[in-house]
Amino acid sequence: MKQVVADAAIKEVKSDMILGLGSGSTAALMIKSLADEIRLGKLQNIIGVATSFQSEVLALELNIPLVDLASVSQIDLAIDGADEVDPGFQLIKGGGACHVREKLVASKAEQLLIVVDETKLVKNLNQSFPLPVEVLPNAWKQVQEVISKMNGNSSLRMATKKAGPVVTDHGNLILDVLFVDGIKNPKDIEMMINNIPGVLENGLFVNLTDKVLVGKIENKTPVVYSPSKAS
Repeated sequence: MKQVVADAAIKEVKSDMILGLGSGSTAALMIKSLADEIRLGKLQNIIGVATSFQSEVLALELNIPLVDLASVSQIDLAIDGADEVDPGFQLIKGGGACHVREKLVASKAEQLLIVVDETKLVKNLNQSFPLPVEVLPNAWKQVQEVISKMNGNSSLRMATKKAGPVVTDHGNLILDVLFVDGIKNPKDIEMMINNIPGVLENGLFVNLTDKVLVGKIENKTPVVYSPSKAS
């Protein structure tokens, strides 16, 4: 499913584009497919803007030209994955702790294309997948206490192959938050969390997504479809 949806995303790319290169497993497959198209000469003059150290390393290994986000005034198309997508194309991202750069790239893109498999589609955000909140290292406890007063249960994200917490590309920590009733008003929650002192950014992507490509298995065959955005 991930491969077919990654390949479908590349069909949206045209030569001479500045592309936002997303993070995560599906986005990694997309970057590899993009490199194949460039190598075969089907796409030319492509410039990438990486959303994470992961996508930067992969793009460099595959000889995709990169520029820094600060050096471009706009991005033609950003292609990225998501951890949850609701019917209105509001997202939760940050399972890979890259959501700050991902949001910076998405907000500068003329179009944001999200590629997921159907397991990422939900009716309401945050009922099962926690919302990542990036916090300054010396502020995590204080932020946690404020979020608790908002009916949010949070825990510091711990690393799996090192002792201690996950450290982001920016040197910060991640609080994973589950609200008691999920998130029904993502725009308000995004603003409220980002106004807490010590918070850098959170993983709610509100009113940024233009199109979603979804991979699923149909009659034992992987297929791709694009759902309509709910009003």
